[in-house]
Amino acid sequence: MRRAARAVLRVPVLAVLLALAAGCGAVRMEPPEPDARTAGLCRTMMARLPDTLYGQDRVPVVPDSDLVAAWGSPTIAVRCGVERPAGLRPESQLLSVNDIPWLPEPAASPTLFTAVGREAYVELTLPATYTPSAVALTTLSELIEEEIPALPPGRL
Repeated sequence: MRRAARAVLRVPVLAVLLALAAGCGAVRMEPPEPDARTAGLCRTMMARLPDTLYGQDRVPVVPDSDLVAAWGSPTIAVRCGVERPAGLRPESQLLSVNDIPWLPEPAASPTLFTAVGREAYVELTLPATYTPSAVALTTLSELIEEEIPALPPGRL
């Protein structure tokens, strides 16, 4: 019994929040709190997100925010306007999808990807059941490319 209790305590907070699909089908997610300019860029991009992703319908998010979106169960989540990832360093191995650099954090469960090199950081939480990850990364990369300006060269 003690082992089970310890395992529960190690589950990442975001994963727990995403797993809370209440009886009403809503998913609890903390929205980011970016500055006004970043929030405006994010709202424009987020308004263009698809209604389905990996064949999963969009689900309501609590609290309601136009800076977050979720699909299906297990939950795929997008948050726009998040803080710069703490793990982002000049030597970080980035994944480029349609010229958008993504910082993958595969050690997180579910996998966390953060788009970097733009005026707003965009976070994708993707459970392992959704493969290949390129489906979501391509969809988001196209929207980011169109709606969120790039940072000056050399800045991530």
